Amino acid sequence: MSERYVWDLREVDGEHVAFVGGKGAHLGELSRIEGIRVPGGFCVTTAAHRRTLERVPSLAEGIGRLARVDPEDRESLRAVCGEIRRTIEDTPLPEEVAEAITGALAGSGEGVAYAVRSSATAEDLPTASFAGQQDTYLNVLGAEEVLRHVRRCWASLFTERAVVYRRHHGIEDRTVGMAVVVQRMVLPEAAGVLFTADPVSGNRTVATVDAGFGLGEALVSGTVTPDVFTVRGEEILARSVGAKQRAVQAVPGGGTRMVEVEPRRQREPALSDARVRELVALGRRIEAHFGRPQDIEWCLTGDGFVFVQSRPITTLFPLPENPAGGNHVYLSVGHQQMMTDPMKALGLSVWQLMAMAPMLEAGGRLFVDAAPRLASPARAVFLDMIGRSDPVTRDALETVLARKDFLPAPPDEVPPGPPAGAAPPPPLEADPALVAELIDHSRASLAALRRDLADRSGPELFDFLLGPAAQEHKRVLSHPPSLRVITTGMEAAWWLNDKLEEWLGEKNAADTLTLSAPGNITSEMGLALLDVADVVRPYPEVVAFLRNVEHGKHDERGDFLDRLADLPGGAHARDALRDYLDRYGMRCAGEIDLTRERWSERPGTLLPVLLDHVRNAEPGAAERRFEEGRQEARHKEREVLERLRALPDGERKAAEAKAMIDRVRAFAGYREYPKYDIVNRFFLYKQALLAEADRLVTAGALTDREDVFHLTLREFREAVRTGRVDEGLVRRRKEEFRFFGTLTPPRVLTSDGESVTGSYRREGVPEGALVGLPVSAGTVEGRARVVRDMAEAELEAGDILVTAFTDPSWSPVFLGIAALVTEVGGLMTHGAVIAREYGLPAVVGVDGATRLIRDGQRIRVHGGEGYVELLP
Repeated sequence: MSERYVWDLREVDGEHVAFVGGKGAHLGELSRIEGIRVPGGFCVTTAAHRRTLERVPSLAEGIGRLARVDPEDRESLRAVCGEIRRTIEDTPLPEEVAEAITGALAGSGEGVAYAVRSSATAEDLPTASFAGQQDTYLNVLGAEEVLRHVRRCWASLFTERAVVYRRHHGIEDRTVGMAVVVQRMVLPEAAGVLFTADPVSGNRTVATVDAGFGLGEALVSGTVTPDVFTVRGEEILARSVGAKQRAVQAVPGGGTRMVEVEPRRQREPALSDARVRELVALGRRIEAHFGRPQDIEWCLTGDGFVFVQSRPITTLFPLPENPAGGNHVYLSVGHQQMMTDPMKALGLSVWQLMAMAPMLEAGGRLFVDAAPRLASPARAVFLDMIGRSDPVTRDALETVLARKDFLPAPPDEVPPGPPAGAAPPPPLEADPALVAELIDHSRASLAALRRDLADRSGPELFDFLLGPAAQEHKRVLSHPPSLRVITTGMEAAWWLNDKLEEWLGEKNAADTLTLSAPGNITSEMGLALLDVADVVRPYPEVVAFLRNVEHGKHDERGDFLDRLADLPGGAHARDALRDYLDRYGMRCAGEIDLTRERWSERPGTLLPVLLDHVRNAEPGAAERRFEEGRQEARHKEREVLERLRALPDGERKAAEAKAMIDRVRAFAGYREYPKYDIVNRFFLYKQALLAEADRLVTAGALTDREDVFHLTLREFREAVRTGRVDEGLVRRRKEEFRFFGTLTPPRVLTSDGESVTGSYRREGVPEGALVGLPVSAGTVEGRARVVRDMAEAELEAGDILVTAFTDPSWSPVFLGIAALVTEVGGLMTHGAVIAREYGLPAVVGVDGATRLIRDGQRIRVHGGEGYVELLP
């Protein structure tokens, strides 16, 4: 079968991608749908492509050279690609291939025009459309011209844009085969594109039609402004008639040309409303066949609609699978946890297992369904809670609620505040012993978990994780005394900000009052690395050695620690680093994903920040910074209380404020500890699970131990029980994970597929400034350093860190910067909490910050007002 050089389109279906490419397979599928017309034709198979090019030894050498070219080196890329294309275009077709093609053409008779269209095996995939990456040739006349254009299609596999696109998607040049689709030419009155879901918002109930006169090339190339129709069901929601000044038409001797459209027709719609509705109905039929939203190319002839392409819309964020019917509103867990990267299957399944609320997966991320809360009497309470931390998410939710028919209104809405008639619990006294007791409780639970895991392996280990370990994990998360300490600290900070602004006109006073709050495990982690820098700094040979490790001259996974002892002062440095890793080595960027590599597994990750501290910090900086923060907080407390006492009823106000200050200082630091507990547990789970993966490798059931990261916990258990791993499943999950990394998860996603963005709705922001959420007061001007990976953070004193998100693992970086800007975050998320702890001006939730701010650009951060100015 694989050595056939030509297949009729009617023989082809979706299972034949390897033989006829993505476009050919989709066209074959389209032709099988009742009521869907597809131009007749055939596919020149990948076997023909392979048979022709295997006769050219120099081609393999050229592709090998291409693999070594940096895609950023456009000059070299252009030269090598051009050489490969010329080689392919100049290679004659083998006689048997040419005869197969001309034989297929003979069946259509004389004088027939054709469209000759590339169809790569890495094309029109669910994860990558490759739209426009390879070439198509229209109105090709005569057998010789068809043969020539088949070679040109093959050569277009090596256009610069196609090569760069493949590199972006992790697809190797050698792995891609090229088929060519040859179809009878269609000469339409109008043509265009139909998206069966809104390609911008993602709404699956809304279709979008772009339409123009003549062939679709004018529209695709962007040389005309098309008509645009937005349709839901039978209703045309919006229409925009474009100025279609030009059209592409076929030329009698072959090829196409651009022509001017008569002025009177330019503002006429290319499709009537009836035709638009008919087209969308046909598109829904195609979508149902393929089982997902489609990007469809269509032509309108005198006989009706003809379809020349259908591919998945690859830019849509996937929807969670929810067995419950009705409408739903999903909130991103990653935006609350400050980690919006995709997670691998094992990490997702463990988080879902241990979570206190049901969580649904989509696009490698987790979501919670907010619809039950939004439809309950507690809607207002829920919105108030969300709005305090993340006003953009609240605004997005209110946008959804404004659509009265999407969610039912709650029967009797409960206003924010304690339930009517219910006495609030008595306030907690500001007793640090409460926090110490909770920490002792956590340590005892972790010690018991460590012992329990050490005694178990095989299926028994998985039964323990799925049962007792998960139950204890949830018990720790929901431990009432722990939650009460956290909420007391948060409510005290909110009270101080609200009341001190009301009474004194002072905004964000709690930011200063919480500086150097005791017991914050995350800020202590950052300061502790400054202490390690103090140990390293006096020994030049150690510093030089660590710089070599940082720059890749030595292994950064941990072996370098042993070699430190050979250097003067190296044993001290080694011991200091090991002590640090013993306490904090379970942390890493993206730590909510159990599969992420921890600092203990790759200590070299810490070296850029450590060496920055060695270079930029003074000895004793950790103790000094903590004491400076404590003194500033005490000074602010005295100042606030004095000003309050001078007010009418000042003694009462000062007494209330003093009680709240004591609570916030006693309890605010503990808020970071439960996350530290969770990450400790995750690392213990991971070590036990990797031991099982090693046994599968030893048994020959697995090649790479980390392949188990692409299995759910229950799938992993089954692999251990049977001694077999589904390699096809692992391979598919790896491909999905790469694809999910190209998607941006929305804060709010509806069950219609719409990504609802929300906005800050703030006045008084300078023109051109980037708006975000003010989370830590102060104004700082400096050099922006756009950093996407903590391991690549090379910062100087006074730099402003701009990044997508930060979790606790970024805390050591905060000690070397002047301010913080992130794309994700809320008032009580990690970056905000630690920025306030360290006294750093910070604005979070700035959409597109890493794209809109250039690395090295001068910016001014207004942490109290919540915006960032881009300076010339």
